[in-house]
Amino acid sequence: MKQKEHILIVGAGLCGSLLALRMAQRGYTVTLIEKRPDLRKVTQDAGRSINLALSDRGLKGLRLAGVEKEALQLCIPMNGRMIHPENGEPFLSPYSGRKDEYINSISRPGLNILLLNTIDQMANVTTHFNLGCEEVDLEHASATFKNYETGNTQTFSGDILIGTDGAGSAVRKSMFDHKKFLFSFSQQWLTHGYKELEIPADENGGFKTYKNALHIWPRGEDMLIALPNLDGSFTVTLFLPYANSDYCFNNLTTAEKVEEYFRKEFPDALELIPNLAEEYFNNPTGALGTVKCTPWHCYGKTLVMGDAAHAIVPFYGQGMNASFEDVVVFDEILEKYEGNWEKVFFEYEKARKIDTDAIADLALDNFHEMKEHTASALFQQKRKLEIAFETQLPNAYFSKYSLVTFNEAIPYSEAMKRGRAQDKAILNLLDDGKLNDGLSLEEKLALVKEETNNIMHDDAVVKKM
Repeated sequence: MKQKEHILIVGAGLCGSLLALRMAQRGYTVTLIEKRPDLRKVTQDAGRSINLALSDRGLKGLRLAGVEKEALQLCIPMNGRMIHPENGEPFLSPYSGRKDEYINSISRPGLNILLLNTIDQMANVTTHFNLGCEEVDLEHASATFKNYETGNTQTFSGDILIGTDGAGSAVRKSMFDHKKFLFSFSQQWLTHGYKELEIPADENGGFKTYKNALHIWPRGEDMLIALPNLDGSFTVTLFLPYANSDYCFNNLTTAEKVEEYFRKEFPDALELIPNLAEEYFNNPTGALGTVKCTPWHCYGKTLVMGDAAHAIVPFYGQGMNASFEDVVVFDEILEKYEGNWEKVFFEYEKARKIDTDAIADLALDNFHEMKEHTASALFQQKRKLEIAFETQLPNAYFSKYSLVTFNEAIPYSEAMKRGRAQDKAILNLLDDGKLNDGLSLEEKLALVKEETNNIMHDDAVVKKM
């Protein structure tokens, strides 16, 4: 039996750790290298990680590696968005009318630790921390790293090198700087950044507000969200423009100004955040951007995966899920073409890029939907109708959110195409008064499907012209 190759993986975050685990399970020798310290041995920096929403596509990846059950122990189910409107009482907007469709709040470091602990049980994986990638030899699957503890440099080689080193990928940068093949790259920043805060647990270790929801305060240009944690706290994330607004990161420079802003826009949240000013000024402001590039591979030796290939903004809760789905798709293609790495890499990108481009675009769509539309009467009318479809006709209708989040067998690109058409169809029909109370739910759905198919047909015709 031919000895399997040595895989060098740069980046031991969520994607890299899952990939390393799966490749080890397949019998490969794996070296996994991470620039940060081992997070099991250091205190997590405050304010540096948006809470994650784990859903079906991500669970499929964890199931593939045999750690789904353990991961679910770290989760808090979220059945919908708890909308906190500018005026009026909060209300729950369910993610789906089907009871078994919900997303899960999970700690990024908690999940990463689970994966690293599982990797430690694999004899064919060696993991190194505190090694920053400084140079990559794309043609020979090797890379040189700086040891942040000693200052020395060290070179590691493999038969194959895979970069899972995130949105700021050193492996991808080496492709961009390389002169021997054509590499296309785009990076689109939002005009908004983010800052993390915390709603602490109450004095009894319980939750100060409703536990099983993603809380959202939509305010047009600004937005606050909160996701629950196992310890009774909520991780709160403020999304705010950097500039050119009455309240923005550039002018919220004093404790008085920050409190004034929260009192005006988020008074009920202000009551729940006792250390607002301290956390606001101590925690960093993070940037939000989308990365697209091609090709993802070169020389049949080097590949980028996860955020290194397709970083997205967090507003569909699909960044981690998409990266885990990368591992699933890669594993399926490796099963077909194992031994021919150039073919594996080519077919993997061919199968995957259209879908990662789609979820990147959908995440930007959802950014505007969340901050501007979730509390609007028309949007709520649409969601009420969709929930009715999914509750009473569960096999006949799936909303765009459900197609993306709860239907892992449907590619992102197909979910985007059908979901966008459905949204447009319902909004058009509602605006025209055609979905009136005189129609049965079945008749309303028939109209929605007819209009959806017309829109999809028209879009297809336009694309062919």
